[in-house]
Amino acid sequence: MKLKAFDENLTICKVAGIEGLDLSRELTFLCVTDEEVSLVCPTAYTPENAVAREDGWKAFRIEGMLDFSLKGILARISSVLAEAEIGIFVVSTFNTDYVLVKSDDLQPTLDALARAGYKMA
Repeated sequence: MKLKAFDENLTICKVAGIEGLDLSRELTFLCVTDEEVSLVCPTAYTPENAVAREDGWKAFRIEGMLDFSLKGILARISSVLAEAEIGIFVVSTFNTDYVLVKSDDLQPTLDALARAGYKMA
C-alpha cells in the first residue's frame, strides 16, 4: 500500500461558526456536529474565529480510492503507530483516509510504516 506525505503545516481547531470560512484550500476538512464545528486547515489560514486550536500537525494519505468494503486499513496503520508510541488524528473522505501526526513525529511515523511494508508514493 502506498502513502503520500504532505509538507503543509496543519492546524486542528474549533471555530465559532462556518460563516466566512475559506474552504477552498487543499487539506481543509470541516465537520459540523450538534456539539462543535471542527476544522483542519493549513496553519497559515487558520480563521480568526478559532476558539481553540492545536498547531503543529503534518498529514499523509493512503493513495488511491479505497473501496468501502475494505476492512482494517486504518486499524493496521494505527496499530503500527501505536506500537511506535505515535498519536494520530484521522480524517476520512469519500476516496481515502488522511492521517495527521504531530510535526516532530512525521519522520518516525514514515520510518515505522516503511518497516511495516508501506511504500511512499
